[in-house]
Amino acid sequence: MQFDIITIFPKIFESYFNESILGRAQKNKMVRIAIHDLRDFAHDKHKTVDDSTYGGGAGMVLKIEPIFEMLKHLKIIKKDGTRVKRSSNDTKVILMSAKGEIYNQKIAVEMSKIKRVVIICGRYEGVDERVSKYLVDEDISIGKYVLTGGEIPAMALVDSISRLIPGVVGNKESIEDESFSKEGYLEYPQYTRPELFSPVKGVNWRVPGVLLSGDHSKIKEWREKMSVNGNKIN
Repeated sequence: MQFDIITIFPKIFESYFNESILGRAQKNKMVRIAIHDLRDFAHDKHKTVDDSTYGGGAGMVLKIEPIFEMLKHLKIIKKDGTRVKRSSNDTKVILMSAKGEIYNQKIAVEMSKIKRVVIICGRYEGVDERVSKYLVDEDISIGKYVLTGGEIPAMALVDSISRLIPGVVGNKESIEDESFSKEGYLEYPQYTRPELFSPVKGVNWRVPGVLLSGDHSKIKEWREKMSVNGNKIN
């Protein structure tokens, strides 16, 4: 699967994407992540990609021209602004925006079936509205709050989508039986050694006895109950 991330701060992504599961996925060529500097498509000597807003107001907005040029370079759109024709599951262009649809696991699953996802990271006060209106498929938000830019949300998308690609996560069961894998489902609580943890005298934190019983039917029943209850231990 191919990810193309358009940003004005390309170095932000280096450490996160080169470590752990995503680092291995790229090394094993299951995922390819390309970071593109939007300033490469600004044509003035200062590499300007933002400007003040029409009608007045605080802050700066990312300009449409460099984004348009970048999408042409990536062969997403033609010179006339129309999309290069591809199958519906081939390419999707996403704008990270506080005004977008709230991201969830269902969207992640749908995107994991697409060959190429292009992500535009907003900055400052946002992006020229014509980008959303004419150049992208979807505006997506990762929550009802505002960040300084779309880079962290872009990382969240790449991470959540990549781990659904077969082979990226070593144990297939770990993504089949986890939180949000089904509607209203939260993964049951997990424990490991020691069985009894006493951080100070008189304080004893124990693993629930049912998990130590060896009775797999009772363990399954307990886990199902805890998932339905949203991990609340009674």
